[in-house]
Amino acid sequence: MQVSEAVATRRSVREYLDKPVDKAVLELILAKAQNAPSGGNTQPWNAIVATGAPLQKLLDSVAEVLPQGPAAHKPEYHVYPPELDGAYKERRFGVGEAMYAALDIPRDNKMARLMWFAKNFRAFDAPVLMLIHTPRYMGPPQWSDIGMWLQTVALLLREEGLDCCFQEAWAIYTPQIRQCFAIPDDHIFFCGMAIGYRDPNAPVNNFPVPRAPLEEVISWEGF
Repeated sequence: MQVSEAVATRRSVREYLDKPVDKAVLELILAKAQNAPSGGNTQPWNAIVATGAPLQKLLDSVAEVLPQGPAAHKPEYHVYPPELDGAYKERRFGVGEAMYAALDIPRDNKMARLMWFAKNFRAFDAPVLMLIHTPRYMGPPQWSDIGMWLQTVALLLREEGLDCCFQEAWAIYTPQIRQCFAIPDDHIFFCGMAIGYRDPNAPVNNFPVPRAPLEEVISWEGF
């Protein structure tokens, strides 16, 4: 697969086939991803790759507190800035409405939307969930490095016929994650990454996700 094809076909996949992922394939991908760039070669990413019983333990733990709603949410950082506005806010809510439209869940059906949102915390039934963390003292440049690593992993997954969904939503259940997995106390949990084989027929995997036109985000000087 060409890099351009991997970039064009990568998307947040929210329905997966009931098909296990070979550990050897993931090891190959993650070994290649170690070539991702990072400032000063710090390589600030750390991850736990979970499947089977350990993953199910986490899903069960979160299911116990899910009915508490926001009262159980304990994120260690803001997933979205409270000040998010303008085009950034419009893009965020726009893709959400497009997803619910693909699922045929209208805005006034709050219960159905909540039930769908809860699928985040089953990792959308993906067979693998990767949990990313980093030392708390790392700053925005290192978080950017982690993002470059995650994108590298995502494109290498596409090369192997796999897909993923980046899930910052897991941050609201950090205590449950820490109870199930050995994340050091001096590390901050960043996000989850659902990994598996895409269900090509699922509507939620096929709705269009618009991107801003180039002139909206890029300025040219001296050309």
